[in-house]
Amino acid sequence: MSVSASASTETPAQRASRIPTVPFWVQIVAGLVLGVVLGWITRSYDVQWLHTTLDKVGHIFVQLLKLAVAPLVFFAILVSITNLRKVNNAARLAGRTLLWFMITSLIAVAIGLVLGLLTNPGAGTGLTPKDGKLPEKAGSWLDFLTGIIPTDVITPFTELNVLQIVFMAAVAGIAALKLGEKAQPILTLSESVLELLQKALWWVIRLAPVGTVGLIGYAIAEYGWDLIGKYATFTADIYIGCALVLFGVYPLLLATVAKVNPVQFFKGAWPAIQLAFVSRSSVGTMPVTVKVTERLGVPKEYTSFAVPFGATTKMDGCAAIYPALAAIFIAQIFDVQLGIQDYLMIAFVSVVGSAATAGLTGATVMLTLTLSALGLPLEGVGLLMAIDPVLDMMRTATNVAGQALVPVVVAAREKILDLDAYNSASGSPVEEREVREAEQKVAVPVAA
Repeated sequence: MSVSASASTETPAQRASRIPTVPFWVQIVAGLVLGVVLGWITRSYDVQWLHTTLDKVGHIFVQLLKLAVAPLVFFAILVSITNLRKVNNAARLAGRTLLWFMITSLIAVAIGLVLGLLTNPGAGTGLTPKDGKLPEKAGSWLDFLTGIIPTDVITPFTELNVLQIVFMAAVAGIAALKLGEKAQPILTLSESVLELLQKALWWVIRLAPVGTVGLIGYAIAEYGWDLIGKYATFTADIYIGCALVLFGVYPLLLATVAKVNPVQFFKGAWPAIQLAFVSRSSVGTMPVTVKVTERLGVPKEYTSFAVPFGATTKMDGCAAIYPALAAIFIAQIFDVQLGIQDYLMIAFVSVVGSAATAGLTGATVMLTLTLSALGLPLEGVGLLMAIDPVLDMMRTATNVAGQALVPVVVAAREKILDLDAYNSASGSPVEEREVREAEQKVAVPVAA
């Protein structure tokens, strides 16, 4: 058969498949660059319609992510708990997961405290206590403890109280485990609903490059470089602290504790890390985090528990580095001297109270919880609200990397990590085809 004849028999789908597609990471980078350019133009030339457009585009993208958060968290936690019945030594795996969450959080908060003490981020900013204002929402230990239990089953979903949703999902999951076969119809329905939500969220994720243009562009247009300059030391501390955890602590744990190649981890986990940087939502990134963690060789049954659990409680960026640095920053602005006991309190709050951040964009509740514990003025939160979107990108990327890292470390320690899969993990984006293949894979047996 001639070449021309062969080409003439190609279907449109086959011809389309030969057209090179732009890699997702390139789309994200292009969105970042375009957002910065449009934001600069908007601010420099006071283009109001472009300012409004950027605001709306970014806002719609975040709203689409938030729309799926409540049901996604509920069904992900419920299904992940019931999936533990397929795993040998489930209690030990859950305990080890929680232990490593706490260990890495403690390391992260220590790095934040050291950076804050070395750099004095609140000095020389020109800010005064009068520049602060009370936050709309504040957290306290009493609110944190009593707020876990909802007053009804509807309000947590309408008000997006993720901590209460996690509580209800955990209760439902444990009850389903106790019921056994009687709960199977509910579990089947829950798994179907979860797949439906992940499918819908996948469409939103594909809009991330467009959302990036709006979010970055609006941040530049609204706040400009002058604001970032005023918070230069604090901003640098957040990025340096997160980078030390992300590219220092995590690789060290992978090399020494898990005894695997750290470079392979970042190759496999990169799609989730870059999406987290843009979306600023651990929960919104969760479907991708689940798939990259499976791609790194962690058994599906364990991944389906550890990643959703981590997406609502594992926050090295938002709940460890950030509140540590922010507390020192605010204390210096308000001229409050912190002692050893205060630094220990920051570490305690960061390790124990990280669930208060609940995987949503921003870390205001966690910060107010820390300030309340230290007796610092809550008006200090207002000092950081303007700069928060810029900080939250790096914080969330660190969060998500940690949420993928701990399952890899625990699986390696428990000898259930598929090393062949880990060593062959690629940096290609997680596509819908791969999602379907992952769902059809035979479960990896978990050793006792």
